[in-house]
Amino acid sequence: MTDYGKIMIGDRGFEFFNDRDVRKFVQIPWDEVDYVIVSVIFKGKWIPRFAMKTKKNGTYSFAAKDPKQVLRAIRNYVDPDRIVRSLGMWDVIKRGVKRLVTRKSH
Repeated sequence: MTDYGKIMIGDRGFEFFNDRDVRKFVQIPWDEVDYVIVSVIFKGKWIPRFAMKTKKNGTYSFAAKDPKQVLRAIRNYVDPDRIVRSLGMWDVIKRGVKRLVTRKSH
């Protein structure tokens, strides 16, 4: 489900809260963030969304009006080695075919 709201980045963590319903919010402390996964399209010209994989609670996906600015702010608090690019469509297909081939050979 999609919720529209505000993204806030502070020295203690990442926060998303809904404009309409104050009960819908997510707060992720920086020490809880394992990876930031960025979806990159057109060789870096467009970033439609990014996701934060936490150590305990799973993955949260976000979209922003200016994702490059948000990711630059996140980079101040998360190690740049922990900000990774998501797999492309062809990479996912190749990985699936390789798994099918290795599964049949065993």
